[in-house]
Amino acid sequence: MDAVIIDSGGANLASLQFAFERLGARTRVSADPAEIAAASRVILPGVGSAVDAMSRLRQSGVATLLPALTQPVLGICLGMQLLFQRSEEGNIDCLGILADQVKRLQPAQGRPVPHMGWNQLAPLRGDPILEGISADDYVYFVHSFAVPVSDITLASTDYGAALSAIVRRGNFWGTQFHPERSAETGARILANFLRLS
Repeated sequence: MDAVIIDSGGANLASLQFAFERLGARTRVSADPAEIAAASRVILPGVGSAVDAMSRLRQSGVATLLPALTQPVLGICLGMQLLFQRSEEGNIDCLGILADQVKRLQPAQGRPVPHMGWNQLAPLRGDPILEGISADDYVYFVHSFAVPVSDITLASTDYGAALSAIVRRGNFWGTQFHPERSAETGARILANFLRLS
């Protein structure tokens, strides 16, 4: 098994599995802490609300397990946000693996919320997950909350202000966008993740 995808109740589990299958990777969807702990790589996806997702992770025992994992972990969209300390969505405590607060996007003329669509990445520093990615590459976002740019931001995107698009601390990576819906650029990022050790 190349990776376990945590069953966090999101609707994007099948499309994420298909994206990995296209790369020749074998995945399994699971909410079993023992199976997740034994995986060589772990993906925390998320579509929906932070409150519901954290409730599921706590009930399954995965919320306690995740901060202790030492293998590569990738949080996607809401899954990335859950890695942080707190979210303004429901004013909820999250996993606390990454230090910062997830903030609500502010709508403006020409910038509706949720932010849905293709935006360019702006790589800020080198990392194996960014191999082959350039500042001209577009990825697909669907979100109403985001994380400010900080010293753990690997790549940002602009939506009225600079936002964290890819983050990393130790063995934890996160993408605010959906790599499984981001064509060749997203496939490259997932392939890079599969090569991490």
